[in-house]
Amino acid sequence: QVLSLPIVVIVHGNQDNNAKATVLWDNAFSEADRVPFVVAEQVPWEKMCDTLNLKFMAEVQTTKGLLKEHYFFLAQKIFNDHSARFEDFQNRRVSWAQFNKVTGRAGRGVQGLAWPGEPHALSLPQEILPGRGFTFWQWFDGVLDLTKRCLKSYWSDRLIIGFISKQYVSKLLSTEPDGTFLLRFSDSEIGGVTIAHVIRGKDGSSQVENIQPFSAKDLSIRSLGDRIRDLGQLRNLYPNIPKDQAFGSHYNSEWGGGV
Repeated sequence: QVLSLPIVVIVHGNQDNNAKATVLWDNAFSEADRVPFVVAEQVPWEKMCDTLNLKFMAEVQTTKGLLKEHYFFLAQKIFNDHSARFEDFQNRRVSWAQFNKVTGRAGRGVQGLAWPGEPHALSLPQEILPGRGFTFWQWFDGVLDLTKRCLKSYWSDRLIIGFISKQYVSKLLSTEPDGTFLLRFSDSEIGGVTIAHVIRGKDGSSQVENIQPFSAKDLSIRSLGDRIRDLGQLRNLYPNIPKDQAFGSHYNSEWGGGV
């Protein structure tokens, strides 16, 4: 008996994201001799990390994969746990529900589509990230799309930390000199990258501000490098690299001045 790789049939483009999640989960976590359509409901977090890393590198077409600190942030996000240490996540298991859908077998169906013999998935709500209107996979897939379309060279040059929380960024930058900045993927929007930078007052106090996230559309109009060059308040890429040294190779030759 020969089985093909998983195939999902969709009837509308808005089902594409969930279809990709279904295929990814089935490809990564099904057993070779499994009963058709049977896939584990939960998988080890370490195995999920390997899957996300391979997916990221393949989609972006980069040799620079995810780092330990990236996995730590992703674990905090998918488990909604900001008190655990990195080691505490190593033996945890992540469910399909936490990844993209509701618990239960029907959750692996695309909206409007279910596995053969299973309930229709359309009536089942998605498990969204706390305080957000989207799932972990929808957010991660948005990062993939943005990076491969607009940020591949920046990521490959390690100019983007990306997977880091807004709260931890504030902790990192609060003790840095005025104008120190870094780049992170937006938590509040799918497919956005934002610039966090520190403003230090004359009295020595510091304030960390996050610029409105840039989408792929924004970056197709003006590149990330040119936007960074435009912003005069940005001086050094964290921890202490002059921005022209870090991003100079990403500037376009024509430039009308900074703001």
